Amino acid sequence: MVSLVDDIVLLAYDDATGRSRVGHLEFGIAGAALLELVLAERVSLTDGKISVDDRAPIGQAVPDAALAALAADKPRKPKAVVQRLARGVKRRALDDLAARGLMRVQHDRVLGLFPLRRYIPGAAGAKTDARFRLASAVDLGRAPDARTAALGSIVYALNMERVVFPDRQKSQVRKVLKNFSEGSWASEATRGAIQAAQAAVMAAVTAAAAAAASSSSGS
Repeated sequence: MVSLVDDIVLLAYDDATGRSRVGHLEFGIAGAALLELVLAERVSLTDGKISVDDRAPIGQAVPDAALAALAADKPRKPKAVVQRLARGVKRRALDDLAARGLMRVQHDRVLGLFPLRRYIPGAAGAKTDARFRLASAVDLGRAPDARTAALGSIVYALNMERVVFPDRQKSQVRKVLKNFSEGSWASEATRGAIQAAQAAVMAAVTAAAAAAASSSSGS
């Protein structure tokens, strides 16, 4: 089964260059892993914090690693959870997709000296399906199910509308995606968890970007 983590990574990586076109993707991957656990009813949002309801793995490497980390920790607010889960998660996700044949690793060298790994999406069907589901939901004006809403909410949080829909007007797509976590298809708990994860990813990305800008201006 293709997970939300798979969808986000495949959509983010360029088919030709093998590089991510999305800034701070690690936070989106962490948010996607968290939402996968929400959909699998392993974790929930309780009194504003993420709590573990069921420690049984779901059979997906990145979400299961996230579940184990959450189970070993105390309940924390979504932003703190996303920031903690983001550590090292991008490489783990890429290696997992490559091991499962969803991405192809290409080894290159920069200036003929420095080793570089490129990750080429190798699952055209999975990537096309994710884009088609999002496009259909955008055309409809709402997400038809919780999984599509979760995916759309991460795309929105990472500000990657132009990556997913290069031929569409960004402002219109973004307006629709913003409302994806508010659909009537979901229970209040799921809806609240999606909104919290979306906000947490956006907050983490904003903080990381601000820290990078501050570091750059001070150097």
